[in-house]
Amino acid sequence: MLKKLMYAILDIETTGGKYNEEGITEIAIYRFDGHKIVDQFCSLVNPERKIQPFVVNLTGISTEMLRNAPKFYEVAKRIIEITQDCILVAHNAQFDNRILTTEFDRLGYPFELDTLCTVELSKKLLPDLPSYSLGKLVRSLGIPISDRHRAQGDAKATVSLFKMLLAKDTSKEIIQTSVRKDPKRQLEPKLLDIIETAPPTTGVYYMHKKDGTVIYIGKSKNIKKRLVQHFTNDNRKSKKIQLEVAAVTYEETGNDLIAQLKESEEIKQNKPVFNRALRKTLFSYQLSSFTDEIGYLNLRIEKADGRKNAITTFTNYQQAKSAVYKITEEFQLCQKLTGLHQTQQSCFAFGVKECYGACIGKEAIEEYNGRVLRFLEKNSYENNHMLIIDKGREVDERSVILIENGIYRGFGFFNLNYQINNPDILRSIISPMANNRDAQHIIQSYLRKNKVLKIVNLPQEATM
Repeated sequence: MLKKLMYAILDIETTGGKYNEEGITEIAIYRFDGHKIVDQFCSLVNPERKIQPFVVNLTGISTEMLRNAPKFYEVAKRIIEITQDCILVAHNAQFDNRILTTEFDRLGYPFELDTLCTVELSKKLLPDLPSYSLGKLVRSLGIPISDRHRAQGDAKATVSLFKMLLAKDTSKEIIQTSVRKDPKRQLEPKLLDIIETAPPTTGVYYMHKKDGTVIYIGKSKNIKKRLVQHFTNDNRKSKKIQLEVAAVTYEETGNDLIAQLKESEEIKQNKPVFNRALRKTLFSYQLSSFTDEIGYLNLRIEKADGRKNAITTFTNYQQAKSAVYKITEEFQLCQKLTGLHQTQQSCFAFGVKECYGACIGKEAIEEYNGRVLRFLEKNSYENNHMLIIDKGREVDERSVILIENGIYRGFGFFNLNYQINNPDILRSIISPMANNRDAQHIIQSYLRKNKVLKIVNLPQEATM
């Protein structure tokens, strides 16, 4: 029996600006089961960037309105929840999907949904209308719309429009397209058998050919669910994997950090044929610091360079910029001195009383640099001796990652009754791993975005 189709019907308002540099200012999402709305979410969003004047005039959303609004990372979890297992529906879906995907990219989260566009559907099912812009289209169809160019009003109108399109679609083309997009199509028996035996737990999985050769290594927080995605995907790589895979083995890791480290290391060692992407470096930008001619400590995003010391690294520029916005806010730094506002005058934040004036030499150098140093101590593990403790594979188990002199030594697992602050015990439980820039990037990026159970700072003599 087919699973009931769910649609996430949404509308997004943005700051405007350069392509892929826009930020979300408002989002509204209605979860729709084809008949009625079953859940909804609407929120203003602080885009952490300037709103173009023409957009303020169009939407009425100003910087002042958004000052206390949640930032995107604060609403991201709710967006993931309400859109789970949905097909994304929007008026000009390509735009809304691109904006949403870009925001999640900045957080390092792969947000991937199939889409349906009500502009395209309307042109097909309601031909020869004078205009297919949302306002003119719904008015010509007698659909009420309030708060035009605001997310909630436009999304609600899109729900009514989509409901009408479903009713007009007598050949059921929308439903059939949606069913094809749904990943519960019939699979061949060998793939169903592999999925059946896979665990719904976090770990690394290995796809093998008939002769045992590993052709793909992956990691997931839910191995079973990830295999379903592999085996129902229609892209060229997935189809080749579906043909060649004969068996899948796996190793549970208890948490995603160790899964990422293990996946990265073992892809480098085994070089599976379908893992070309991860053979390359995982990051392309880094954050560095320097002291300007006045004496202030500055932060700068730059292209990754193995010859230079990096405070931390990022997968892409958008992720780097988003992180620096958060750092600037958390440590009350100056947007000019963190490279976010290119200006010869005071920064934007000073104008709204969120910067103490380092940009114009108003704040004492020692006070400003003190906050930068606090950030550096918190986020750089260059000289750190520490254990990162997190969940293990069983309830009574914990995982441990050892960092010594800022060098990643490896990971292991221990029982909760085990004392691990003894160097000899550490030696016995840590599986040695290669220290490289990818491993450092994975650890720093993970700690930046996730909480672990505990970080234990080790005295010098306790390290291996």
